[in-house]
Amino acid sequence: MKPTLLILAAGMGSRYGGLKQLDQLGPNGETIMDYSVAYAIEAGYGKVVFVIRRSMEADFREHILSRYIERIPVEYVFQELDVLPAGFSVNPERVKPYGTAHAILVAKDAVKEPFTVINADDFYGKDAFAVMSAFLQKEQKSGTPRFAMVGYKLANTLSENGSVSRGVCTPNERGELVKIIEMTHIQRDGEAIRNTAPDGTTTELSAETPVSMNFWGFTPLFFEKLDEMFVDFLKKNNDNPKSEFQIPTVINYFLESHKADIEILKSDAQWFGVTYKEDRPYVVSRLAKI
Repeated sequence: MKPTLLILAAGMGSRYGGLKQLDQLGPNGETIMDYSVAYAIEAGYGKVVFVIRRSMEADFREHILSRYIERIPVEYVFQELDVLPAGFSVNPERVKPYGTAHAILVAKDAVKEPFTVINADDFYGKDAFAVMSAFLQKEQKSGTPRFAMVGYKLANTLSENGSVSRGVCTPNERGELVKIIEMTHIQRDGEAIRNTAPDGTTTELSAETPVSMNFWGFTPLFFEKLDEMFVDFLKKNNDNPKSEFQIPTVINYFLESHKADIEILKSDAQWFGVTYKEDRPYVVSRLAKI
């Protein structure tokens, strides 16, 4: 079965200052998503599903959907604040979406195949799609389900223009994920790399530390737990308008409960992205060389 590519494109891009998902960064006006879809088609993916906001629909249909519609089947779904389970209502103080795990959840009716999750505004490299596609198309043996992520070296994912959020990973001796911690304020400090927690404490990190850039491979079994976990999240956090239901929370559940094994896939691909508007010239120059 050909896998599906699920592209998370509903983020507001507040630090970047605009809808960076639609920014034409390539030498012929390509968006970063154009590269991702082209690499996915080459790697054997059979469908692309986008998660967007309703306010983006007109621009998306005009500038994005028209590029792909004759090359690969395309669908899109909406991530909105009011996409909630029965019995819950939106906190009136909430402004931003509920997070990356919620973004995956809204696509459950559109994705019935093994699938890859990526961010719309990250460049992951051709090889990453090839290794993930090969993993998803392998026949899984009965027993514990196997998911995967493409691991990138922390030093290769930083911005020179401010702090970044990364899922910091701990692998075992077999190259499987043991733990992932979302660190939200990582940046260089001279020769060192440090994360600063909300309480001010700092953690020094190795440049070689594997991190998740939200390049995940799942089977549809992943959706089965998302519904239940999102209900639990809302019960505990709906009073906090800034709380987020993130992918690492769900991943850690699978790891701690031994409900799935998660393989860290090695790839020669290079990652880069546009976290800040000051990152744009660097990304433009890198894309011009591809």
